[in-house]
Amino acid sequence: MSKVLVSIYSWENPQLYISSLKLKKGDLVVVPIENKNEVGVVLNSKVESGDEPMEKIIRKATEHDKKIYREHIEDVKKLIHDCQIEAKKEELAMKVIDGWVSLDGKQIIFVFTADGRVDFRQLIRELATKMKRTIRMKQIGSRDEARKLGGYGVCGRELCCVKFPGSIPSITTDMARVQQIAHRGSERISGLCGRLMCCLAYEADQYRKMLVGMPEMYSIIKTNEGKGTVIEINAITQEIKVKTEKGKYVL
Repeated sequence: MSKVLVSIYSWENPQLYISSLKLKKGDLVVVPIENKNEVGVVLNSKVESGDEPMEKIIRKATEHDKKIYREHIEDVKKLIHDCQIEAKKEELAMKVIDGWVSLDGKQIIFVFTADGRVDFRQLIRELATKMKRTIRMKQIGSRDEARKLGGYGVCGRELCCVKFPGSIPSITTDMARVQQIAHRGSERISGLCGRLMCCLAYEADQYRKMLVGMPEMYSIIKTNEGKGTVIEINAITQEIKVKTEKGKYVL
């Protein structure tokens, strides 16, 4: 048995399954998820991980499965458009960005972003009546939307959320503060999604370790030139800059 990483919904993390089938990257497989079967794409057929797989892969996708899968991909484009029109009619403050038709064709999932909670009960009723299927609405965050759309950051490299699939860590202003870049302003440390850049998490722990034993910014310390205020800290070189009570700068 091998651990296999399978991507099912574009807006969610790939899932880990087990299988004895001979699989390769890009293969379509049928897997159990949320009390139903869906078609997923194999991302890695031999995962080295201590995590326990969810369930077992049911089978490789048959030609019939693949045909339905492709038809649903085409159908969902129009369904998303119809949902967007209905949401506009209901004057709902939401942005419908993706959708999914279940393998059995009985359920449609619409994915949207919004600044807050949205009462979409009437929208679901309208869509269910018109589309004759069970409707499910799924709200995701701006980071997840950026992951789905893809793109490149200001560094010129592919977005971190796309290149490193998995759970997106919580990015906080403390990560920017500990790296002494919070003063640059939110615009300069925010990504395409409008949230703090994911890469802020990469070196935050190292900076915290390097700052151990160093004074905090704007703290009062004693120097050879008298008391002063810490106005600059360089964690990498382990140097600080102090402005004394007499206005003199000391390194």
